Amino acid sequence: MKQQVKQLAIASIVAAILAPGSAMATNGYFAHGYGTKNKALAGAGVALPQDAMAAATNPAGMVWVGDRMDVGAALFSPSPRGYTVTGNPSGNPGTFGLAPVSVDSDSDYFIVPHFARNWMLDASSSVGLTVYGNGGMNTDYPGFSNAFCPGGTLQNGVFCMGPAGVNLEQLFFNVSYSAKIDATSSWGASVVLAYQRFEAKGLAAFGGSSSDPANLSNRGVDDSYGYGFKLGWQGEVAPGLTLAASYQSEMQMTEFDNYRGLFAEQGDFNIPSTWTLGLAYDVTPTSKLVFDIQQINYSDIASIANPLSNLTVGGNLLGTDNGAGFGWEDMTIYKIGYQWDGSGGYTWRVGFSTGSQPIPPSETLFNILAPGVMEEHITFGFTKDTGPNSEFNFAAMYAPKSSVTGPNGMEVPGQQTITLEMTQWEVEASWAWKF
Repeated sequence: MKQQVKQLAIASIVAAILAPGSAMATNGYFAHGYGTKNKALAGAGVALPQDAMAAATNPAGMVWVGDRMDVGAALFSPSPRGYTVTGNPSGNPGTFGLAPVSVDSDSDYFIVPHFARNWMLDASSSVGLTVYGNGGMNTDYPGFSNAFCPGGTLQNGVFCMGPAGVNLEQLFFNVSYSAKIDATSSWGASVVLAYQRFEAKGLAAFGGSSSDPANLSNRGVDDSYGYGFKLGWQGEVAPGLTLAASYQSEMQMTEFDNYRGLFAEQGDFNIPSTWTLGLAYDVTPTSKLVFDIQQINYSDIASIANPLSNLTVGGNLLGTDNGAGFGWEDMTIYKIGYQWDGSGGYTWRVGFSTGSQPIPPSETLFNILAPGVMEEHITFGFTKDTGPNSEFNFAAMYAPKSSVTGPNGMEVPGQQTITLEMTQWEVEASWAWKF
C-alpha cells in the first residue's frame, strides 16, 4: 500500500511537470488520438486498449492493460496555416473590411506531452491516472502595415490593431476505475478534472460590437477550471470481435472573466461532450483491424457555436448570452486502423481518419483566429520491445491541406471572400514500463 501511495505521488508530480505549454489539435480543437499507439491508428481503438492512455478514449479498457506507466511527447506543426482575402473592402459605414492579402500564422512548432499510470488493484479491477491535452485554437499573426484600416486604429495587422491571434490550451486529469464484468467484457468510469487557459490579442477594433470592450482583447492569459465524467464499456460480441462505447460529458468550466466581452455568455467556455463507438476485429492471430466513429458536440457550447450573424440581431453583442461566436458545427469522425505483429519485437500500425471540418463558409471572418479546418489524417507507427518489461513507441501523422472559403460576414455581400487553410504533421515518441 505504501508503495502504491508513493507511486501515485510521483505520478502526480510528473503529471504537473508535463502540463502542456501549448497543445494543438486536429479535429476542431480535439486531438486525432490520445497516446502513441492510438495516434498511430489514426485515433481508432476505443475497443482496443493497449496502454495506460486508454482512459482518454475509453476507461473500460484500463483493466486489460496491466500495471504500467506511459510517458511521451509529440512535436506538432500546423504549418502552414493562415488566410487569404480576395476583393477590396467597400469602406461602407458599418462594415468591417480586410486587406486583400495572404497571411500565415507564426508559432509553427509545439511540444505536446502526455503521461499515464495504471495500477491493478487485483486481477479484475484497476485505477489509473491519465494526463493529456487539447488545444487547436492557436494563431499568431504578425503586425504588418495595413493601408486599408480606418482612422482611429493602429493601421497595423489583420484587424488593424497590431499583431493578432488567440491561444487556447486545455489540460485533462483523468482519474479512472475499471472492472471486468466477465472474462471478455469490462466497464469503466472516470472523473475528469480540466484546466484551460486563453489569451487573445489584436481584437480591439471589434470594441463597438462588444458588450464589454474593456474585456475583449489584450487582457493577458486567463485561467478556467472545471470537471466532468467519462463512462465506457467494452465486450466481445462474437469470437475475435470486440464492441466498445464511451461517452464524455460536457465539462463545466469557470468563465474567462478577462474575456467576457469576447465569448458568449459573459466569458463562458465549457468543453463539449463527445461519444465514441468502435469495433476491434482479430483478422489473424497476429493482426487486428479497428474502426471507430466519434462525435464532438461543438453545437452545445454557445461561445463556440453561435454564428457571426448574431451580431446583426438586436442586442446580441459579443459577450452576451446570444453573442456571436465561431459558428462551429458538430463533427463526426470516422477512423480506421490496422495493426500487425512483425519480427524482432516490432508491432506495426497504420491508420486513416476523415470527417467534415466544423467551420461553415459563412463563418470565415472570426475563424481567421481559429482555422480548425482539418478533415483527413494519415498515420503510421510502431512499438519496439526494449526489454521484458519495457517498450518504445513511435507515431507519425500527416494531415493534407484542407481549406474553406466563404464571404466576409461583416462586408457588403459579394465584396470580399476569405479562404482559411492549414496543413499539419506530427511525430510522437513514448516509453512504457510494465510493473
